[in-house]
Amino acid sequence: MRQVERSIFDLRRGLPVLIRNSDPQTDDSHRATLVAPLEGMTDAALQRLAEHAGNPCALIVTKHRLEVLGLNTDGDAAALPITTDNTATQVIDWACARHPQTQPEPKAIQKTTGGDAAGLTLMRRGLLIPAAITAPVAADRLAAIEARVKDGSLLATDTDAVANYENNAPNFLKRISAADVPLDDAPRSRFVLFREADGMREHLAIVIGDPEKWADAVPVRLHSACLTGDLFGSLRCDCGEQLRSSVAKIADHGGGVLLYLAQEGRGIGLANKLRAYSLQDEGLDTVDADHVLGFGDDERRYNVALEMLAQLEIRQIELLTNNPSKIAAMSRGGVTVVQRSGVYGRVTHQNRRYLTAKATRAGHWLDQVLGTSPEDATATDN
Repeated sequence: MRQVERSIFDLRRGLPVLIRNSDPQTDDSHRATLVAPLEGMTDAALQRLAEHAGNPCALIVTKHRLEVLGLNTDGDAAALPITTDNTATQVIDWACARHPQTQPEPKAIQKTTGGDAAGLTLMRRGLLIPAAITAPVAADRLAAIEARVKDGSLLATDTDAVANYENNAPNFLKRISAADVPLDDAPRSRFVLFREADGMREHLAIVIGDPEKWADAVPVRLHSACLTGDLFGSLRCDCGEQLRSSVAKIADHGGGVLLYLAQEGRGIGLANKLRAYSLQDEGLDTVDADHVLGFGDDERRYNVALEMLAQLEIRQIELLTNNPSKIAAMSRGGVTVVQRSGVYGRVTHQNRRYLTAKATRAGHWLDQVLGTSPEDATATDN
């Protein structure tokens, strides 16, 4: 696990890592793969990667990004070969530009290898653009590459380790610290901080009221962090209002828990959320903007929330949400949703398109509130 964590850290620093394929049936030509992030890629770095590997590079992109490019794949991702004629700028455009100046050759699309898929997983975990530049290490270069691993100048991990980390990371959630933090709408509140194994994400459980006096079905809100809305009052969403109204509602219900989850931008991270905002300013809705960047409709996973509830010994909840996916996730994870109640904020002309997209594209229960006027309407869940 430590090597995976360190690999994520290096990729966020713009450094390549080596991924060994754990499958014994793997062809010799794909036993090891050099993987580099898209962010900060230059022509010189692209050339060095190919030279060190002894093979041409490829750009690994998701099926959502391929659809934006007008390309098709049978899997969740595909490899776009990079030739010596391609510049780093062109490759970056292929990965995340709304209208790339050049297009990859459709006939050249290749299937991904285990190393390619693992590289893409590491990018997602690192909250980077979901695209990876990879190069299979040639047999005559492998000894030199492994020597770099041995002397510490290059980190290495393997495909099994990456897969195990992705599947089990929520199970290693640690309870780090806690303190009483009185809030305006909930004077008796306690903040409990949990940290994921890689140290990149920290989540808060805001325990409101006296747990001994809670109802059998504990009022619970799963609130995805939104720096722009929660802290700065952004008019592009209603997240800050939802956050504060959730605290008040839980207090009025006699207490419960608000889980403040580090899932900015529906799980894509702050940097990518700001990129998506720029695309929305060009006319795209929130879902299509995420697709341009290679993300799915909603990248959030709720295993961390389930683990937090388990550590708090909560198994029956009244869920404050208008998002059907949250109810389904709780039920699949063994938490009984006894009742659902809505959480609302204002609908304004700045956030109406965003909320409408969530209703029409993600099935959020918003029909009634979106049918009222923007000036005095209310809207729902992030």
